[in-house]
Amino acid sequence: MLRHIIASATVSRQQIASDTGLSLATVSNLVGELLELGLLVEVGYQDSGGGRPRGLVAINPNGGVLVGIDVAETYVHVELFDPALTVLASVEEELHPEENRPDQVVAHVVSSVESALATAGVGHDRVLGAGISVPGQVDREGGVSVFAPNWDWHDVPLRSLLARSLDMPLYLDNPLRACVVAELWFGAGRGRDDVVVVNLGTGVGAGLAFGGALYRGATNSAGEWGHTTLVVDGRLCHCGSRGCVETYVGAPGIMQNLRDLAPNSPFLHTDDQTATIEALARGVADGDPVAAKVVTETARYLGVAVADLINLVNPEVVVLSSWVAGLLGDALLAEVRAVVGRHALRRPLAATEITLCRIAGNPVSLGAATFALERFLSAIGTNAGGLVRQT
Repeated sequence: MLRHIIASATVSRQQIASDTGLSLATVSNLVGELLELGLLVEVGYQDSGGGRPRGLVAINPNGGVLVGIDVAETYVHVELFDPALTVLASVEEELHPEENRPDQVVAHVVSSVESALATAGVGHDRVLGAGISVPGQVDREGGVSVFAPNWDWHDVPLRSLLARSLDMPLYLDNPLRACVVAELWFGAGRGRDDVVVVNLGTGVGAGLAFGGALYRGATNSAGEWGHTTLVVDGRLCHCGSRGCVETYVGAPGIMQNLRDLAPNSPFLHTDDQTATIEALARGVADGDPVAAKVVTETARYLGVAVADLINLVNPEVVVLSSWVAGLLGDALLAEVRAVVGRHALRRPLAATEITLCRIAGNPVSLGAATFALERFLSAIGTNAGGLVRQT
């Protein structure tokens, strides 16, 4: 219901009931709870065509703040949101390759969050919750990073480490899940039931939604498509296997594609994957044949792997997301669509849209903040409901 109110800006209880299929009594009860908690406000009346005017409600922009934290292998990105998930402040700190110990990552997260709160002039007491996305496999209930292969993390109690410095409710999850939620709420997945979000960054994965709901799997590990085998006995992966999808289409894999094609290319920044992908993107835009060939080769691997997803899952939409997809953009998308067209089965392919993430800003931070909002809402009516701070 809150998702519907956010999308509508202002809406009556009667309209919410009509659009969501909930009874008017249920809607009125839920709206009453959210008004009492300060997440909604009354904003006037709507002419009902001769009947009693209908009261309108909207998200209360002063009803607290949400924190969305995207922890990646090369950066920590923090955004502060109001309850309508409008960005209030944004901070990013670079993570150098050697900064991969838990204490180093935690220090950057804490520093970025404090900086974002200071920028917005917000204290810890106004935070409804913070969602933290970390790469790899996550035990979200225990707040543990179970396995982050690119950092060689095993069973790191990340939420406990962060809680020593951040006095706010903390919710841990994975970027695959965060991106799917962002697309379901605000992007190409909105109004669709079966959605795949392909994350292309240092690591690679596929977030899944079935029946309009996030799919986690038995151990919150669904979507580790980046660690499925694409090339038998292929490149060595951080997970310990060989030939994984990630080793060919993640940022380090794309760098290897460039090395194989042109080892002395000026596009190659040996110790800086971000600079390399940015240089390739500029090269493609300038019509450089080497850059174009690298994107074509990357798309050849990615297109085959996406075709496998389409044949297996039969989604309505596949979204290419995260920073590598954002930088390579439409050039990568066009090549991937062409390859998928040669490898996917016709019937599922005909029902599938393949697109880039069009969400403005950082979809992982947005999805992480949405997790925090969902968890806060789930606590209404329990003792945890006392976490809300009225303003």
